Amino acid sequence: MPNLPDAKLFIDGELRDAASGKTYDIIGPWTGQPVGKAADAGAVDVEAAIVAARRAFDETDWSTAHDKRLELVKKYRELFERHKDRLVQLAVQEAGAAQGAVQRAHVHMALDGWDDYIRVFPQVKWEHEYPKREAFGSMHRRFAVYEPVGVVGAITPWNVPLYVNIGKVVAALLAGCTVILKPAPNTPGMGAIFGELANEAGFPKGVINVVFGQDPVLAGEMLVTDPRVDLISFTGSTGVGKRIMEQGAKTLKRVFLELGGKSAKIVLEDAPNFAQEVAQTMLVFHAGQGCAVQSRLLVPRSRYEEAKQILKHAYQSYGDSWGDQNDPQHIMGPVISQRQMERVMSYIELGSQEGATLLHGGQARPDKGGGYFIEPTVFVDVTNDMRIAQEEIFGPVLVVIPFEDDEDAIRIANESAYGLSGGVSSGDQERAMRVARRIRTGSVSVNGGMCIAGDIPFGGYKASGIGREWGLEGIEEFLETKIIAVAA
Repeated sequence: MPNLPDAKLFIDGELRDAASGKTYDIIGPWTGQPVGKAADAGAVDVEAAIVAARRAFDETDWSTAHDKRLELVKKYRELFERHKDRLVQLAVQEAGAAQGAVQRAHVHMALDGWDDYIRVFPQVKWEHEYPKREAFGSMHRRFAVYEPVGVVGAITPWNVPLYVNIGKVVAALLAGCTVILKPAPNTPGMGAIFGELANEAGFPKGVINVVFGQDPVLAGEMLVTDPRVDLISFTGSTGVGKRIMEQGAKTLKRVFLELGGKSAKIVLEDAPNFAQEVAQTMLVFHAGQGCAVQSRLLVPRSRYEEAKQILKHAYQSYGDSWGDQNDPQHIMGPVISQRQMERVMSYIELGSQEGATLLHGGQARPDKGGGYFIEPTVFVDVTNDMRIAQEEIFGPVLVVIPFEDDEDAIRIANESAYGLSGGVSSGDQERAMRVARRIRTGSVSVNGGMCIAGDIPFGGYKASGIGREWGLEGIEEFLETKIIAVAA
């Protein structure tokens, strides 16, 4: 039976149903059954949101009232803290998060990232004076003034929706933009709560708007193509990101894209905790549904057979320590939907067809419940030219590739369309740093270093995206630079 509150749109300060009155069922990944209902926005609703956001930016003091914005964002944060239990419920029921995953990226780390934005906000420069310069017989004073871009369309995915929603919405608000949040159809409730609590916090009408619908394309394409929307911030697949760039070009729209990944973890032969480093690469957190997960494990050929045995034992030992919605120790649940389950299973079948060896897993697990369960899976005897090594699977599927030496490991890591994250483990930190510096990727963890956090920028190279989210740079993504020169 449905147990989540109805997800309503939030437009121009009003919680409302779709203009058409239509709704759709939110399908829970654990059961495959409806867990709630959501308003099904149409073109009329999206148009109203764009009009409201444009008016709020153009006709109010929101863009210049820095202190007012900060105080409202702080109050907003307090309200989210009070509703943490509901956030947990949404993460579990809508996104299929296991209880152990909730403690990490889904809720707790997401709210920590919000706090990081508030902490770095005082570092934002709103004005900068350059040295005076003589020209044409007089001296000139030159200033850079940093101003908000305008109306932001924030298009977010279903995998860790609160984390990504915060990453975009809070940064844009602090920068002085107005926002239209368009969450994924699978996770509308985690977007709807932004509207509900914005109302309670007292944001001016039109500053925050939330629209969603069963059609995954309609609202997003309207935001991307409308000249009244100044910037699109999108997290999702590389294919959709390319389409957004193409469509946004018609209005020369600024785009920030955080896209896919096929990140490599390199474990060098001198890693003092070699077995632990290999075993910890099991791809189980949130069923592998993360853009920055390390889904390619690179190990030295001289220790390849050893690594296989370590992984075989680790996966066997992990057993059924996943897929129980009520177990606080579990960090892996189902994948998001039937469609995603079929996609992941097709890649597992493809891996065997390509000649890789299925070391463990590879099966759907209907015994876990009526939802979309796939057991932890690992392929060995993989070459980097296989599709399972090159394409983002977005499921609990790890591939293991041998390398000859450091140069070979760097080559394999870089022979990818993606460049989002990665890792290097070695007993020689200088050696690990040399390798890390040569990997073409947006973030690298050396010997377990935390390379993704709310106070530092996150983003990718190559097909993994454009721009940076989080940290001071995440706020600056939403600013324009204006030069003012005064002849003295």
